[in-house]
Amino acid sequence: QVQLMESGGGFVQPGGSLRLSCAASGNIFSFNGVSWYRQAPGKQRDWVAEITSGGSTNYADSVKGRFTLSRDNFKGTVYLQMNNLKAEDTAVYFCYTLLRGNQLWGQGTQVTVSS
Repeated sequence: QVQLMESGGGFVQPGGSLRLSCAASGNIFSFNGVSWYRQAPGKQRDWVAEITSGGSTNYADSVKGRFTLSRDNFKGTVYLQMNNLKAEDTAVYFCYTLLRGNQLWGQGTQVTVSS
């Protein structure tokens, strides 16, 4: 069964950067779109960004211009580069894909932005 695994979270000061990775146990990202979501404590899980199977990207207004998605098909990994981080970006970040009708979620990675 294919699994998704996020990594790269951590603690950073406002204005700092982090790069999150989402790897799949099977190399599926060359033909599957991938989305990132985030969930802050006590809040619903919100969509952040997506990269389609064709490589197009879309971003939530709150992160547009600061976050960038990329994909390495050879490594089977999707990256979320996060720059100019703000306190309100603090959340657990999840990657997600739909594979043959099945919703796949990673376990999440914590991002904390604080001075």
